Amino acid sequence: MTAHVEETLILVKPDGVARNLTGEILRRVEAKGYVLVDIRMVQADRDLLHAHYAEHEGKPFFDPLVEFMQSGPIVALRVAGNRVIEGFRSLAGTTDPSTAAPGTIRGDLGRDWGAKVQQNLVHGSDSPESAERELALWFG
Repeated sequence: MTAHVEETLILVKPDGVARNLTGEILRRVEAKGYVLVDIRMVQADRDLLHAHYAEHEGKPFFDPLVEFMQSGPIVALRVAGNRVIEGFRSLAGTTDPSTAAPGTIRGDLGRDWGAKVQQNLVHGSDSPESAERELALWFG
């Protein structure tokens, strides 16, 4: 790895954990060549989720999103690699699994379940600043 090494937060959301896709998601992350720095299974509480999704507070999907994220365990990953933030977001695919490209996590493994909030298997930090903030929340 070179000077462009960065870290990101990846979450396997409750739908991914419930569907036993954690191993497949980890396989794809590692196959891409990223390094797993830390991993933990978390039952997230409301305070953690409010802090994580603070920029969405007040939006119509906020409460259903927090409720969904509290619905089961989440696997939190600290992952490192060259341009890992950009690379994982590409690997994850677009937010809507119905339109995510084949070959992506969401495109291959996700679908629209008709729920109040999009259940799209994974979260990945969207910038170095978000990654730093989110990693501090989930990993201290």
